[in-house]
Amino acid sequence: METKTATKKAPAKKSTATKATSKSPAKATAKTSATKTPAKKDAAKELKDLFEDSLKDIYWAEKALLKALPTMMKNATDEKLKKAIDNHITETEEQIDRLEACFKALGKKAQAKKCDAMQGLLDEGKSIMEETEPGTVRDAGIIAAAQKVEHYEIATYGTLAAFAKVLKEDDCLKLLLSTLEEEKRCDELLTKVADTNLNSKAL
Repeated sequence: METKTATKKAPAKKSTATKATSKSPAKATAKTSATKTPAKKDAAKELKDLFEDSLKDIYWAEKALLKALPTMMKNATDEKLKKAIDNHITETEEQIDRLEACFKALGKKAQAKKCDAMQGLLDEGKSIMEETEPGTVRDAGIIAAAQKVEHYEIATYGTLAAFAKVLKEDDCLKLLLSTLEEEKRCDELLTKVADTNLNSKAL
């Protein structure tokens, strides 16, 4: 009688690969390198201090923008764009007046504190003009730079209005909301100028 011999299967080889138990080096580095920022000696202690400090910041920003706008207008070639910038020069002058009125309502002297964010945006705008040929391409770049400024201002005035509301600074609130609406309209106008075939022509 023929007998069958059972063949045993070879035992499966254990994987020598070990699962990574540590977190991603990049994530670990980001977390471990984070530090707590110490406050300066003159740091704001109350919301009103932060409000007033932020007013100084945007006051400087608006004055710096007022100096930069004529250069942007001179470098623009599209008539609608030139007109939009020209209109915003007038609006910016009025916005500076409103900020001064806001300082007065607070019983404070109007003071400007350098705004690093606006300085960076204006430097970028200048760089865009230097890196583009005059015409539709530069116009498209000017709109891009201008809208970045508008978005920063919209965020700033929105925050300041929220602060004024909490602090019950009603006079400041009205002034800040007026400027906020102007900034929103300016941003919308720039979008319309870009949409009227200007970006397509830049191709």
